[in-house]
Amino acid sequence: MTDLKQQRYRFSEAPIWDLQRAYYEQKGMKAWNNDQVPQYITSNPMIATSYAEMIFGFLQDRASQGHSSEPVLIVELGAGAGRLASHVIHELCQLRDYAGIPLPSFRYVMTDLAMNNVLAWREHPALQSFIAGGLLDFAQFDAVHDTVLNLIVSGTTISEGDLAQPVIIVANYFFDGIPQELLYVGDGHICEADVLVEYPEHMDSLQPSEVLHQISLNYEYRQAPEYEQEAYPYRNVITMYQEQLEDSHILFPVAGLSCLERLNQLSQAGFLLITADKGDHLLDNWKFSGPPELILHGSFSFTANYHAIQHVFENRGAIALFPPHHYKNINVGCILYMDTPINYSNTRLAYRRFIERFGPDEFFSIKEWMDNKIDSMGLQQILSFWRLGGYDAEFFIQSAKQIVRLLPDASDDELQDILRGIHLMWSSYYVMEQRYDLALDAGLVLFEMEMYEESKRFLEISIHEDEEEIVSTVYYCLAICCFELELEEDALNYIRELLKLEPDHEEALALIHKFESV
Repeated sequence: MTDLKQQRYRFSEAPIWDLQRAYYEQKGMKAWNNDQVPQYITSNPMIATSYAEMIFGFLQDRASQGHSSEPVLIVELGAGAGRLASHVIHELCQLRDYAGIPLPSFRYVMTDLAMNNVLAWREHPALQSFIAGGLLDFAQFDAVHDTVLNLIVSGTTISEGDLAQPVIIVANYFFDGIPQELLYVGDGHICEADVLVEYPEHMDSLQPSEVLHQISLNYEYRQAPEYEQEAYPYRNVITMYQEQLEDSHILFPVAGLSCLERLNQLSQAGFLLITADKGDHLLDNWKFSGPPELILHGSFSFTANYHAIQHVFENRGAIALFPPHHYKNINVGCILYMDTPINYSNTRLAYRRFIERFGPDEFFSIKEWMDNKIDSMGLQQILSFWRLGGYDAEFFIQSAKQIVRLLPDASDDELQDILRGIHLMWSSYYVMEQRYDLALDAGLVLFEMEMYEESKRFLEISIHEDEEEIVSTVYYCLAICCFELELEEDALNYIRELLKLEPDHEEALALIHKFESV
């Protein structure tokens, strides 16, 4: 550490927030490579299905109340890698088409602070059909300051009062990573905990993530009478903290509450918030809480204060839904802030079915346990969990070798279910910056299933997408597929490509000799 004097900041104005912004602006979509910033837990098909079911229930509720003529805007804050949005829109379209009932139309808007991310989404192959269909748009949005949405595809601006329908706000791993105030409650008074920042040596030569790993934070307290004034906008929840907490540090989400209020101003009818985070909605979990520590993952995050957000909007007439049980990895909440929220029965029932009874937190806990058990699983167990997870590509990649090992004893029904699962998985696959070769894994599994036409299709996708890193096994399998499909000239071409990579490949030499001797 340097010998420079420590610098003191109000917590919400500390340099950690500028470092956070710089990290995402520099990294762009690479921020999610190798799970530097976690994305799977909030972006897998299972959580996307849960969100789509709640949104679909909301569309049903609006239709039943006679509000079908105007479109519903869905705004995702901090859409990150973009995978969640892709899965949600895909599933929402499936639900809409399957139901075949009159509903309001919808448009999903992905937003982020980093413009590089917005531009990357605009060009992403998996999103092009949604863009073309008018279902998807994009906007750069600073959650701390911005008051309008400037949409990139349509070129329109959504300002105060422009929306006739309530706006749906999706906020995943969002509230834990934007500026917050740090309060200390003791002896019935509210203090602010200012942060003393000690910087690492040679800071100017370090990347933002390196500075965050080496920075040192300490706290000093000062009286903050403004929070105890009757005019303070969140006075009710502060009073509760004064009365019920002692020796407790509270991360207070002023920026998060302000963001929700500004988005609410866009609509004439309120909002539906769907959110997931490391966040506590139970007051008991904030009792005797110590000063916060940076949770580092490339960038950083804290524990989101869902209790404050819930309490503020419930006092204004909202219905807030959070699980009655304690969460382990991720807390999923839903806040209906509109006239007569009790009338939104389809939305509330969807929350009960897809979050409260068994939701993303339970799924992720089982997934973590199963990650170490795949090699001992049977085919029906793999198929069942794959189906539960919405035919997730990550789970398929993890279990592909075990599937191949189990194929000799697989029934025809199981083989057909694997084939169907691969097609469903591929139909909603979202390629990320750190690309797994899903087509290769799918093609090799299908090859072992002796489904040569299907295998050929996926293996050819693999070699066309990554021509610089083709392994010889792919050419060999493609040659066999073509021979089995009586495409002999194609088979010979693949053998020749294989021999360029491995001139002494015995099987390839035997095949070409056999063919030329005919």
